[in-house]
Amino acid sequence: MRKDKPSRTAYKVAMNLLTLGEKPEMDPYFPPGVLEATAELLVASNAAGKRSVQWARSKRMLAVYEALDWMLPGQFEAFAHRKAFCEHHVREGIELGASQILVLGAGYDTLSWRLSSAFHEVRFFEIDHPATAALKARGVDAMGLRPNLFLIAEDLGERDLIDVLAENPNWNQNATSVMIADGLVMYLMPESVKRLFGQCAASVGMGSRIAFSYIPTGTDGRPDAGPRTGMMLWLQKVGGEPWLWSILPEDLGAFLEGTSWKINGDHQWAARKFGVEYFVAAERID
Repeated sequence: MRKDKPSRTAYKVAMNLLTLGEKPEMDPYFPPGVLEATAELLVASNAAGKRSVQWARSKRMLAVYEALDWMLPGQFEAFAHRKAFCEHHVREGIELGASQILVLGAGYDTLSWRLSSAFHEVRFFEIDHPATAALKARGVDAMGLRPNLFLIAEDLGERDLIDVLAENPNWNQNATSVMIADGLVMYLMPESVKRLFGQCAASVGMGSRIAFSYIPTGTDGRPDAGPRTGMMLWLQKVGGEPWLWSILPEDLGAFLEGTSWKINGDHQWAARKFGVEYFVAAERID
């Protein structure tokens, strides 16, 4: 991603979500209010015009996406499942005592904005690249900034997460927290992924959890996007946001061992696969 440009992937995910909302059978998977809030945010932030949003929320665009689903089988519907997975862990985490929520690489996600009005005693944080975060902040200001919602504009490729959070007076590194990193780690260099998980663990208290998604590694050692892997990797690269990290599902547990996170295999929603991504939740263990 160019440092001076908002994330194209964040924009595409938000618009795709709106299009998927035109598919009635997906209604049970969408968190309450997510489609309306996403449409409002895109327009209020000037990330998209009203006509673009209307076009995204049309049966014609739905037909286009369904026709293109052969490129990444199942990934179109996976956007709704990913949002449901992350929101499930946030809500459950709050029920079990979490007092902080952090969304990494939030893009135009509306989870924090929506839930911050329902859970006044919980602090919600978002961190994203400054170019994307600036648009997001404009939209959130127009929609109504909550007193328990904190938007942080930082490039985590240049600054460590642990330092960014330590500088924020509202963040408590000893509090039970829920961290979200959906659609993020595949865009990081391998050495940066493990470092990020380690810093996440060092920034939260015991009983915390992290929910994230990742791309599995294929037999050729590249991220596995299904039968059109070569095409998808090329498209990601020319689009300026290449996939850089992937891992074999059977290797993920060992990978997390050195980061103070452990997958809870007994949890109903601990690990699932939709489209080309695995969705995983892990708990802080030491």
